[in-house]
Amino acid sequence: MPIRTPPHNPHDISRHDLPDILGTIDSEVRGMFGSDMGKVADYIPSLASVPPDQFGMAVVTLDGQVHAVGSARQPFSIQSMSKVHSLTMALGAIGDDLWKRVGREPSGDPFNSLVQLEHENGIPRNPFINAGALVVADVLVSHFGSREAAENALLAFVRARSGNSDAGRDEEVAASERESGYRNVALVNFIRSFDNIRNDVDDVLDFYFLQCALRMDCVELARSVQYLADGGHCATSGETVASPERVRRINAVMMTCGTYDAAGEFAFHVGLPAKSGVGGGIVAVVPKVASLCVWAPGLDEKGNSRLGGYALHRFTRLTGLSVV
Repeated sequence: MPIRTPPHNPHDISRHDLPDILGTIDSEVRGMFGSDMGKVADYIPSLASVPPDQFGMAVVTLDGQVHAVGSARQPFSIQSMSKVHSLTMALGAIGDDLWKRVGREPSGDPFNSLVQLEHENGIPRNPFINAGALVVADVLVSHFGSREAAENALLAFVRARSGNSDAGRDEEVAASERESGYRNVALVNFIRSFDNIRNDVDDVLDFYFLQCALRMDCVELARSVQYLADGGHCATSGETVASPERVRRINAVMMTCGTYDAAGEFAFHVGLPAKSGVGGGIVAVVPKVASLCVWAPGLDEKGNSRLGGYALHRFTRLTGLSVV
């Protein structure tokens, strides 16, 4: 009778030479500089001047090991990746009542679209499009009692998760957000007309602009979402951030909605829960294995990092670490 070889444990990341794999990805991505890198988010003036030929990637395993390449320690504007943190906080604040005010479905429309709100009575499709994140911001302002208190709570949350006690906002980006955020102003007022914004719209917008203007690097960002890979346990602080069931739900929404109206394509090519930002970063989670962050400023037509998406695709192909 032939001896059967036990299958590899899919959660055993130690069998992979991560430095070699990341080095391969880094070389491949840098070989693509100057060709199809995508376009930086020039509708936010302070992001328009960011050089597109940059790339960083970090992987943080559950035991705290960090593997990084390229510009992984270069801080950048995290933009909508912060919506993972604010969603976690809002669910901690009011639990499943949040889903009465924001949905859990892919939008199928651009992240800053107003179209569906008219037909769906001011209930945004999910918490990761701008409309949904504004409702989440409103929830946090209400829960903490003021915009200032909510901002301090968010800063404390990302600092504890990332291990960077100085993590904060880029004032130039925050000013650019305010000066160019006409569509977000329209969104929050439109949602308010359906009584789904409860606080002063300026307070909600200021909180939202703060979270989008946070500045971190790939290593810090990978650490900041590690709790989503470890059933809610944050290795950096030693705290339990969320229950395993809540983590599963957040990861599910990331998988289906985290890369805007390209979520289906992203799931097809990468197969990991992820959240992108127009600063060119993407955080991703391999449940029970590791958390990742990639950064390449050039965006595709959907607002996701073009080379960052390629890097995550290569990571899942070279390691076999995918949830699909």
